[in-house]
Amino acid sequence: MPVTFTELEGLSVRIDRVAYVPNVTAPPDRPHPFVYFITIVNESEETVTIKGRKWVVTDADGSQVVVEGDGVVGKFPRLTSGQSFSYNSHHVISSDSVAEGAYIGLTDQKLPVLVRIPRFEMKVPKNAVS
Repeated sequence: MPVTFTELEGLSVRIDRVAYVPNVTAPPDRPHPFVYFITIVNESEETVTIKGRKWVVTDADGSQVVVEGDGVVGKFPRLTSGQSFSYNSHHVISSDSVAEGAYIGLTDQKLPVLVRIPRFEMKVPKNAVS
């Protein structure tokens, strides 16, 4: 039986900053690295443990890369009411792209929840070397 995830009112994600970082090594087919800074905020009455994430990165040509995995940057943050968790990570892209997705979690009562990651753009600077 498939698991049904509920969007928990008061659990949100904030994109704090997105930056092009040309000094980071990237593969030839995706030569443009971006770092993003995110905060997961729990203003609900529930305690939530983030168990995983799913990202969808869509390039200008419509091609997509889907990234799924356990936790968030190797951690499983447990957020009580009023707490937040901030981190940074990165995506490497081939052209202008947008990223969006969701984090999945469990409340202390074992209710599966999700919180959407707002869509954000990664625009390759015009003078960037491909």
